[in-house]
Amino acid sequence: MRSSGDGTANGPYPLHGRTSDPTTDTVGYRGPTACAAAGITYRQLDYWARTGLVEPSVRPAKGSGTQRLYSFRDVVFLKIVKRFLDTGVALQNIRTAVQHLSDRGADDLERMTLMSDGATVYECSSPDEVVNLLQGGQGIFGIAVGVVWRDVEMALSQLHGERVDTGETLIGHNPADELARRRRDRAV
Repeated sequence: MRSSGDGTANGPYPLHGRTSDPTTDTVGYRGPTACAAAGITYRQLDYWARTGLVEPSVRPAKGSGTQRLYSFRDVVFLKIVKRFLDTGVALQNIRTAVQHLSDRGADDLERMTLMSDGATVYECSSPDEVVNLLQGGQGIFGIAVGVVWRDVEMALSQLHGERVDTGETLIGHNPADELARRRRDRAV
């Protein structure tokens, strides 16, 4: 991963406000939920976990019958991998980009734009860096990580999570999920 960033906090888009930090590992997401939020198949999820591309950081699989549990960040990485694959970036370059992303903090991720010419992935953290990269004259596409972040937040707010400490299922904010609401009301 080439970084042309100067480490400044001025990104190409503003941060959004939120009441809670989804990057905390108090909530995890099972495989089917992670797939739905990232727009991938369970087969892709399983392959990426087994090959170490994006492994579940909350609870890895430990033998038959255990459920992987993915963090919010893991789901964001899954969606980024999917977008890179859809545009034809080589898996080796995606691995490098994912490793680079996993070393960054939440604030860094939200302000980052990943650019690629299909062969190399670049990090841009300011509009000037994006313009400099585009001046090379070749075809470039970009992934605004903050936009992916918000897409995943929205998707997960409609799906079920699991409290890491108690295993309690947390119901998403989906008003159409009548059965889940009834179960929750009965459990109280």
